[in-house]
Order: sequence, then structure tokens, then C-alpha cells
Amino acid sequence: MASVSMTVNGKSVSGDVAPNTLLVDFLRENLRLTGTHVGCDTSQCGACVIHVNGKSVKACTMLAVQAEGADVTTIEGLANGDQLHPMQEAFREHHGLQCGFCTPGMVMSAVDLANTIDNPDEKTIRHWLEGNICRCTGYHNIVKAIEAGSKAMQAGKQAAD
Repeated sequence: MASVSMTVNGKSVSGDVAPNTLLVDFLRENLRLTGTHVGCDTSQCGACVIHVNGKSVKACTMLAVQAEGADVTTIEGLANGDQLHPMQEAFREHHGLQCGFCTPGMVMSAVDLANTIDNPDEKTIRHWLEGNICRCTGYHNIVKAIEAGSKAMQAGKQAAD
């Protein structure tokens, strides 16, 4: 067993894990944060996207021990109490989900995109999402949601300055 410690959604956590435990399994099984989904185990679908030190990462291809000392944010860590994150609100408002299985990974990828590129256009959004698969939609509403969420995040940054 290996001991691992990190900050998850603003809280210090630690646990003993087998050295080959995937970060997604540590989050889901040890911490009971089940919003991060396991879809393929091969880094193809993007359902497991989380943020590690502020950047999107597919948690099914990262070992828990590799996150030692890291700052990890899952979909559960985006909202502020009952107030949804602007990207979550945009997905809700623009119907950017259907069954919801891919949604946590889509939202986490979209937040990283919006933090990296101010007001991305449709082509940029579609390119950024190449590692996220939705089996229910044609991505049209997802793209609209990300455009709106990015604008809302940008407006929030400007209001904070």
C-alpha cells in the first residue's frame, strides 16, 4: 500500500491505496465523489475529466499517487453551495446535456477552456472537446452552453477586477 495526500475540492484528504490505483477510483471509491464518471478506462471518452492544479486531466489515466500534494477539483467542487458555477448554469440553461453521463467531464473541460482562452469561438470549442464524447447529442447545445458559460466566466473575472 502507498499513502497519498492531496487537496480535493478545497479539503485536505489522504488515504492508503494500492500503487496502481487510478485517481478516478480513489475519488469515487475512497472519497465517495461519484460525479467523476468512468466511461472507457482508455482515455477516449472524457467522462472522468477533473482539474489537477488548475488544468483538465483524465483521471482514468492518472494514478492516485501521481496526485500527491496536488490541488484536485472535481465537478462537486465547482458550485458554491446552492449557486452553480457559471459553466454549470450555462449547461442547464442551454440544454447542454441529455442523459448527463458525459456532463461532468464536459463541464470540467469547458471550464479549463474558458480559463485558458477568453471567449472561445465554435471552432475552438469543438477542437477542445475532441477528447470528450457525448453519445446523446450532436454537440450543438453543448457548444452553445460553453460559449455562454465562457462569456459568463469572463464577465465574472472582469467584475472581480
